[in-house]
Amino acid sequence: MLFFTQCFGAVLDLIHLRFQHYKAKRVFSAAGQLVCVVNPTHSLKYAPTRCAAAQTSTEQGILSPCHHHEAVHDPQLVPCTCPLFSCPWEGHLEVVVSHLRQTHHINILQGAEIVFLATDMHLPAPTDWIIMHSCLGHQFLLVLRKQEKYEGHPQFFATMMLIGTPTQADNFTYRLELNRNQRRLKWEATPRSVLECVDSVISDGDCLVLNTSLAQLFSDNGSLAIGIAITTSKVHNAEAEM
Repeated sequence: MLFFTQCFGAVLDLIHLRFQHYKAKRVFSAAGQLVCVVNPTHSLKYAPTRCAAAQTSTEQGILSPCHHHEAVHDPQLVPCTCPLFSCPWEGHLEVVVSHLRQTHHINILQGAEIVFLATDMHLPAPTDWIIMHSCLGHQFLLVLRKQEKYEGHPQFFATMMLIGTPTQADNFTYRLELNRNQRRLKWEATPRSVLECVDSVISDGDCLVLNTSLAQLFSDNGSLAIGIAITTSKVHNAEAEM
């Protein structure tokens, strides 16, 4: 009976996920957008601690515990950019994507426009929804986080970050769009670099911020669909033409 109950529960979860994916494809298929269903993950670390520690380590030239063979801290090494775990990994910017995919199993989608469908919005904070987006020859990290910025008042924070340098990030513009029940909400900005740390971006409020009531207004049966579009900035286009 216990085995049957567990199997039946797993089947119901799969049916629920399939149904959500079908609904999303039905809604957005007319626009030709790729839909990605993203399940939540509970954060297993206190995010600001890692960012502060990484910054302090870089400033003081302290070695990471996993780099015993190095005599001097390499300033070109960056810490793990996954906001879910306290990961001691460090490496060059060019291999960050491989680390995120292989170690943290973060999926990557391709296309200029996609729909990010976050499920189970009712789960308690802190909760994260994460995916990588490959577009225009670069990789971006989309993070949706449910967090209590003030005790007892959870909020949703969504941001897009370039897995690259701040100079490279200035060449792009990203747009996050919520559209439901004849209501539309857009956020457009220049992506920040992952070198700046997603936790700092959220703390600064330089992202799309939704309170619980607003998130519920745009959600459908506990899922929130966010349309994502990335373009090159006008300044970058003008330079390319010259």
